[in-house]
Amino acid sequence: MRTVISKDGTPIAFDQSGQGPAIILISGASATRVDAAPLATALAPDFTVFAYDRRGRGESGDTFPYAVEREVEDIDALIDEAGGSAFVFGHSSGAVLALEAARLIPTRITKLAVYEPPFILDASRAPAPEDYAQHLTELAASGHRGEAVEYFMTVVGGPAEMVAMMRQSPMWPGLEAIAPTLAYDATVMGNTMRGDPTSLSTWASVPVPTLVMDGTVFFGREEGHAFLRHGADEIASILPNAQRRTLEGQDHGAAPDLLAAALKAFFIG
Repeated sequence: MRTVISKDGTPIAFDQSGQGPAIILISGASATRVDAAPLATALAPDFTVFAYDRRGRGESGDTFPYAVEREVEDIDALIDEAGGSAFVFGHSSGAVLALEAARLIPTRITKLAVYEPPFILDASRAPAPEDYAQHLTELAASGHRGEAVEYFMTVVGGPAEMVAMMRQSPMWPGLEAIAPTLAYDATVMGNTMRGDPTSLSTWASVPVPTLVMDGTVFFGREEGHAFLRHGADEIASILPNAQRRTLEGQDHGAAPDLLAAALKAFFIG
């Protein structure tokens, strides 16, 4: 584990592995750099991989007040460490953060790939509550971290029986540890989970060549995947330089070897 110091003084922890052109992995709401390790291993034969703890998670620090721009500065600091430019891959809400980085620092990102940004743009999924981020913040701040994680999982579409099983699993304490940062991801998502496709227009000017990917199932069910497909289709149509790809049979967490192969084909051919 190593650290870089972001613009506001926050230490950002990362693991570096492999050799080749640099790629930065941006995790989604419930993940740390440890969760990115299988994908990092699959990419390491072809890339120098930077897997990092987003601020407030794992071994990274945090500085208040939170702002999405500070997270982009974290990515920028990692790009400095990588030599001044890098490929970027973002998963889930991390994909939306990656899109925002491509909007704010486009000359630093050589190519971008995103997998299943969780946009809710139509009636295929119920919209997130307007006070989604605020309620997550209040639950975590009042010591109700388990309730915050459960609320987050319910809003994103996790089946009740799965959430109940997870509460009894060894992974639950780790999820409670990052509960205060779940509101960060809700802030990253902004208005893009409210059923309005025009909310994606902010990225219409992003010039970075981008691969937009999705799978075909969500929590093991094909019928729950439509909103992710529609979101991927819409952002691919809005971005001026996008390619679209579906990984058949893959869930919201795609198999690392298949994902690595898709990233290699797009980034370096």
